[in-house]
Amino acid sequence: MVTAALDLDGTIGIMATMWKKRPFAVRKLEQLVQVVRESHEQPLTGEPRELEVVGEDELGVTFIGHSSFLLQIGGKTVLVDPVFAKRIIILRRQRRPGLRLKELPPIDVVLLTHAHMDHLHVASLRRIVRLTKAQRMVAPVVMVPRGVEDLVMKLGFARVHGMEWWDELRVEGLTVTMTPCKHWGARMFRDTHRGYGGYCVAYGGRSVYHSGDTAYFPGFAEVGRRLKPEVALLPIGAYFPDAYRAVHTSPEEAVRGFVELGARWMVPMHYGTFLLGREPREEPVERLVAEAARLGILDQVRVLEEGETMRLSE
Repeated sequence: MVTAALDLDGTIGIMATMWKKRPFAVRKLEQLVQVVRESHEQPLTGEPRELEVVGEDELGVTFIGHSSFLLQIGGKTVLVDPVFAKRIIILRRQRRPGLRLKELPPIDVVLLTHAHMDHLHVASLRRIVRLTKAQRMVAPVVMVPRGVEDLVMKLGFARVHGMEWWDELRVEGLTVTMTPCKHWGARMFRDTHRGYGGYCVAYGGRSVYHSGDTAYFPGFAEVGRRLKPEVALLPIGAYFPDAYRAVHTSPEEAVRGFVELGARWMVPMHYGTFLLGREPREEPVERLVAEAARLGILDQVRVLEEGETMRLSE
């Protein structure tokens, strides 16, 4: 019996070693299948809201979901990384977009931070262009990182502006600056030549900084020194396993970036919509709130529900 037990233990050990030594591509495919299956297990939650329209002298920041926002600034409407799809290929979103695409107001400017499909969704962009043209006969302007232009060139935008880090453009009366970040810009696995970054949108004394996807990096302090944003939209999800923090911030790192930016307000993003990390779904916001409370800055953090608008006036 002892010999049989040893033989069984040895067999299990050999099988475990063989399992761990599966080819990298096979292991990644297995992980993807598991995530996709989990994304379909629970019903979609959340309900869209009616957009809260703000005055021309106010700033409105509306969280659509994931990294998608609608900004109302200087009397203009700006969409950042608009994704309204229920699925990204086969990965299903967990919460509905906070706004209905067909109910959007005319859009002046669209900002795309990078080419990943959870940020640049072609079908959503095409519908936004058609909707705005139907409303006022003029399509929006789109701004993209250098190397991403070809993905949006044929979607009907009035103009396509390719930008690099620290480029600054005046568009529709707004000042838009592209900012650095620590991420990558591939559309597909081998498509690695494309740019990536964040944006700061300013008008008068108001400004909003959207970091794009990023890991923590010293550039937060530089963005703060150069641009002095009033509102910082910062990612807090997809940080586990720890290897993911090479390209995504943990909630504590996002708070550190916010402090170094010196912004007045922080709005979290990139959590709860798509299952991109393995952390529990509720954990990012819980850790964000705990860290902000520990530093005594919880009153500067606004966790918005999908469709909710943060409204700032003089």
